[in-house]
Order: sequence, then structure tokens, then C-alpha cells
Amino acid sequence: MNRRNFIRLGAAGGGAVFLAGLPGFTRAAGAAADFYFVQLSDSHWGYAGPANPDATHTLKRAVAAVNALDIAPDFIIFTGDLTHTTDDPKERRQRMAEFREIVGKLKVKNLRFIPGEHDASLDNGAAFKEFFGPTHYSFDHQGVHFVTVDNVSDPGASIGEAQLAWLQADLAGQAKDAPNVVFTHRPLFDLVPKWDWATRDGAKAIELLLPYTNVTVFYGHIHQENHHQTAHIAHHSATSLIFPLPAPGSQDKRTPPPWDPAQPEKGLGFREVEAQARNSAYRITEFPMLKV
Repeated sequence: MNRRNFIRLGAAGGGAVFLAGLPGFTRAAGAAADFYFVQLSDSHWGYAGPANPDATHTLKRAVAAVNALDIAPDFIIFTGDLTHTTDDPKERRQRMAEFREIVGKLKVKNLRFIPGEHDASLDNGAAFKEFFGPTHYSFDHQGVHFVTVDNVSDPGASIGEAQLAWLQADLAGQAKDAPNVVFTHRPLFDLVPKWDWATRDGAKAIELLLPYTNVTVFYGHIHQENHHQTAHIAHHSATSLIFPLPAPGSQDKRTPPPWDPAQPEKGLGFREVEAQARNSAYRITEFPMLKV
């Protein structure tokens, strides 16, 4: 995967965040190795409203864009708000079934999911688990340890003591300098608490992560690019597949900007992250999403 391929993908559309190559891992022989995965976030399948009158097509265009990649990603992860909230449990499951059918058209079959509050907060993640499996888990790939943290199934926006204990035990098996990547939906730090852009006990999760020297967090929820540093831990948010939201704290409420029919995909986009494996450095490039 190279820069030219990312630019070609941008011309095809889609609202994904593309992450290529993670630092700090090597092949068994000891030579530096690269791989990449794709992150998509906040598709809000089932949304119908003025913020995006074209909501039924955006996710499908993103699927087509990812399928058009010259080199397939190793895996694809969806970081929450797969579907838009509904009080009707039957409708919630119908939206999840429709979402699963759409993303089932992805050529890459190594798909991973975590919930957003729209998916999980009204039933503590029950429907999400039926369709997509556990709300938090970890896995290893090419020498990188990936951890997903559920900070949405609790309607109070907490991770909870039980999951924090699980996280501590999971990390205990990692060397202090091992590469760890964390996926979550809400930010773990206090970005704008009054907008629900925070996790009540996120500081406890960060405290557990701080002893590890190579940690990066990717999250969704805020529908825009944002970069934050907690000591040596970098936090990067993803743009949305449905509509943008205002800059953190820039207005009283987090209402989306008016939809512009002349620029229907304004504020949506994707990100290229290239890694320099030898020195554990990232180079992040953001591209606006272009009209199909």
C-alpha cells in the first residue's frame, strides 16, 4: 500500500479512516515488517434526517471504496455506532442485520467490531452481542497487541471495574515496550464532557496503559479528526460515515452543521497512517472525502 493507492481510493469515495503500517513489530526473522488495516467509524445505519439526506448510500460507497484497494488490508475494524439508536428492540436488530449484510460485501472477511452508544447503551449491548460478538476483547497480529475497550454498553459512559480488571490482566502479558493498539468508541480522556465526549472512568484505563511505552489509541464518536496526547500515549479520532460534528466545545450543543447539497460529503474523509517500524514513528496524512 502506497500513497498513490490511497489517493486513488480517495477519488473512489468512502468515509473510512485508513491506517497503514504499525510501529514496533518485526517478522520472526527480525526484519522490519509492515501491514495495514482499515478503520471505519460511525456509520449510523438507520439514520434519517437533515444532517445527511443521502444516508442510505454512504456506507455502501465506503464498502465499494475499500473493495477497490489494490492491496487488501489485513483486517477491517468498525469502531462503533454501526447503527443509529432506536427505542424499538425489533428495529434495532433489523438495522444490525441490514448493516451486517452491507458490510458482508467487503472482500476482506477478517472483520472486527466494537459498539457505540447508539448500538449498545439502551440494552447493555445485548443486541450487539447477538450480531457481532463480544463488546471487548483482544487479539494479536504481526507482533502487535490489539485491545478493544467497551465504554458504551454502560449507559453512564463508564468502562466499569470488571472490564478494567480484565484490561489490567490482559496487559500483564505484554512486555513494557511491546506495541499496543487500543480501539474504543468514546475518547478515554475528557475532550468535552458536557457533549458526552469523555469516559467517566477513562482516566483509570489510561493509568493502566501508561506503564507501557508504545501505546496508541484509535477511537470514533466525535465525527472528526482530532489528535491528543496523554504523556506518551497518542489518541486519534476518526471521521464519520454519516455527518460531521462541530469542533470540540465550539458551540453550546454538538448539533451537526447544515447539510450542503453542493458538498454532500464535506467533513467526511479518510486518513493515511504510514509507520516507520524501525523507530516506532507515525506519519499521518488526512485526505477529504471526494464525491463518487
